[in-house]
Amino acid sequence: VRHLLDLYIKRGGSFRSPFVGNDDLEKQFLTQFTYEDTVDQASAWKEISSDLASISPMDRLLCGDVGFGKTEIALRTSFRVILENRRVIVLAPTTILSNQLYASFLARMGPHAVNVDLVSRFCSANKIKQILEKISLKENDVLVGTHSLLNNDKYLKTMGLLIIDEEH
Repeated sequence: VRHLLDLYIKRGGSFRSPFVGNDDLEKQFLTQFTYEDTVDQASAWKEISSDLASISPMDRLLCGDVGFGKTEIALRTSFRVILENRRVIVLAPTTILSNQLYASFLARMGPHAVNVDLVSRFCSANKIKQILEKISLKENDVLVGTHSLLNNDKYLKTMGLLIIDEEH
């Protein structure tokens, strides 16, 4: 418990540049969502937009059943962070979910020149080396993968947003 309290005290003194985004690019991105937002999605996006515009690090839990649009909110949040030239890491508990998230992020963000990569146990050592090189050159915007991403400081040091997609 003491460690957790110390962590919250430390976070309370942390600040970052706000993620204000680009209204024109963001509006274009939002209008490409093929469904109408639910009341909960609209509310969540409004609250998260406010969090992003703040100078305090965001710490938010978004809950909902499968198919209720959590990934869309994660995409919007990621897009805003990327517009501020920061990298996004999307962490998933399984390779299957990582692949699904990768496909979703690639489909939605690819048309906006956002570079999305996937790291999983099915990636060759050569592919992972290429991704690490892209990170070093700042040619990567979104990195999707499993917990193995947490074992690499290069991934973590360049992150502006960490999204953890859990199935529990």
